[in-house]
Amino acid sequence: MSEHKLLAQYGLKYNPFLPAIPTEDLWEPGFASSFFYRVETLVLDGGFALLTGEPGLGKSKILQLLSHRLDALGDVVVGVMERPQSTVTDFYRELGDLFGVNLAPNNRYGGFKLLRQRWKDHIKSKLFRPILLIDEAQEMETGCLNELRLLGSVNFDSESLLTTVLSGDSRLPDRFRTRALLPLGSRIRVRLAIEPWSREDLRAYLDHAIRQAGASQLMTDELKDAVVDHAAGNPRILTALGAELLDAAAAQSRPNLDDKLFLELYSRQPRPRSVVQ
Repeated sequence: MSEHKLLAQYGLKYNPFLPAIPTEDLWEPGFASSFFYRVETLVLDGGFALLTGEPGLGKSKILQLLSHRLDALGDVVVGVMERPQSTVTDFYRELGDLFGVNLAPNNRYGGFKLLRQRWKDHIKSKLFRPILLIDEAQEMETGCLNELRLLGSVNFDSESLLTTVLSGDSRLPDRFRTRALLPLGSRIRVRLAIEPWSREDLRAYLDHAIRQAGASQLMTDELKDAVVDHAAGNPRILTALGAELLDAAAAQSRPNLDDKLFLELYSRQPRPRSVVQ
């Protein structure tokens, strides 16, 4: 079934179980509120923030929400790095594109000076530090991470020209304990380590996602409880289950998603015992 027919069948504005949810419809988890506030405050002084968690716990969505909130401030420049695995040369190229500086790859020192001057001019006119958001930062080369530290530091490390938010899995904080990156790790001022979600948070997220998509009665309460219980605290697992259930219900032309459908899809049938000759 096409996506258009599926949405029409259940009166949905969009599929609430797929990643492409409008930013304004995303659920804001309560555990992230303090992190958002502290990063917004960090923009005044600059420095590093760190967001970590195992795959599927919502790091990218939290960055998406953060970017939306920072854009709303009006006078900030928010750059989102799309290729964290770059070499140092490509890293400078991307920084130049993000902040409107024409950098020559063979003149890294010149690029270093131009970027810092661009950031100084922005701070002088807007008071806010420019912001750089980096998802999947565990893939960054050590050299690039150290370039970030040196680029944003002025007056013998007493001032910061840039606010940088690094997001990655558990490998990232481990790297900051190594000798090569300890100077950067010691400068991280704001941290959020995401733990597996509570049952209450998963249920609130599920209710919100379905309601915002325009079909509050899409799933029965019994099915919501079953999906939450099987998600193991991971919203990505929860949405994967929801997407599979929605496809199955549409294929069978069911009016909604219920626990009977869940049992049909996921209950294990006993295997026949082999006969010993």
